[in-house]
Amino acid sequence: MSQCSYIPSWKARWVLRRNAILGSPGFQRWASRMPVVRSIARRKAAAQFDMIAGFVYSQILSAFVESELIGFLNGRLRSLPEVAAFTKLGSDAASRLLHAGESLQISQSPDLGFWTLGEAGAALSCNTGAMAMIRHHRLLYKDLTDPLVLFAQDRREETALSAYWTYASKGDSLEKAADYSELMAATQPMVSQQIIDAYDFSAHRRMLDVGGGSGAFASAILQSAPTLEVGIFDLPEVIAATKQRLGSEQWELHPGSFKTSALPEGYDLITLCRIAHDHDDDVVAALLANIHSALPEGGRLLIVEPMADSPQAKPMGHAYFGLYLWAMGSGRPRTRNELTEMLKIVGFGEIKSVRTDLPIITSALVAIK
Repeated sequence: MSQCSYIPSWKARWVLRRNAILGSPGFQRWASRMPVVRSIARRKAAAQFDMIAGFVYSQILSAFVESELIGFLNGRLRSLPEVAAFTKLGSDAASRLLHAGESLQISQSPDLGFWTLGEAGAALSCNTGAMAMIRHHRLLYKDLTDPLVLFAQDRREETALSAYWTYASKGDSLEKAADYSELMAATQPMVSQQIIDAYDFSAHRRMLDVGGGSGAFASAILQSAPTLEVGIFDLPEVIAATKQRLGSEQWELHPGSFKTSALPEGYDLITLCRIAHDHDDDVVAALLANIHSALPEGGRLLIVEPMADSPQAKPMGHAYFGLYLWAMGSGRPRTRNELTEMLKIVGFGEIKSVRTDLPIITSALVAIK
């Protein structure tokens, strides 16, 4: 459609008008002074500043995690000299870090001269998966040093993240498979608990976890459904490490690449936990067709991952995962509707959303053959 023949919709016209008003310095001054709308204007201004300062906030959090201050302050009151000695920082630097953390509720000084965790820090202290991701983010931040350069490279160049996630690498090495398997295992509990609370795995007889890595997800599912027979399919290098970790008596371990190998049959449930969004559309379409072929009639595919349209979690979709996966060089966040269409194309019939308590951590779809 040419530009001259395009007639904006009512929504587009409203958005343009809204933006013209909000972008007016005169309107902003008026809104900041009017009692009725002043509180709204202040919240909007604070949100805008948070967006500007977000990287600094994340680096403060990173400093608390990397220095192990979260654990040092957990459950104890510590003096400033104690914190300085523990972190090997000067007194002024340690004080600056603690006060910065206090503004973000990571740290708190309930008594003058003594420090402990704040509300956000206390909640983080038991979340080992979140702290593992915070440490891992140093690679993402390296790739995002100049975001426009990253976009301009159009995924043609190796990045810190693509080198880490070796299946996304431009090279052929899989030497670091153990590293990313460990990270996946560390961050898996917060995901698996969400889906265990939302889906009845005991209704199935045999489950195959495709891309199951170290077996952390499958192990958690087995604890909730102990009669389930469980198999794991992953790259040979990953399966070799999984066999050492889990043994082979209780597990069926299948080495292979879902890009080139047919999946084993005989499972009435196949799971993809944080796998689809790591891969581009052509790979995912072929994988879904591969799964459809492997399932019996009435068999189910369960997709567990953050989705781009999750309520109250939209920035996690196209903002966080959109940039993370771009830097990784593989995959993209998808909405439920996009995944549903891809599932229908390869032959799945009924497709339903599975409601989870915290969609910001994970969402789920189940597709029936």
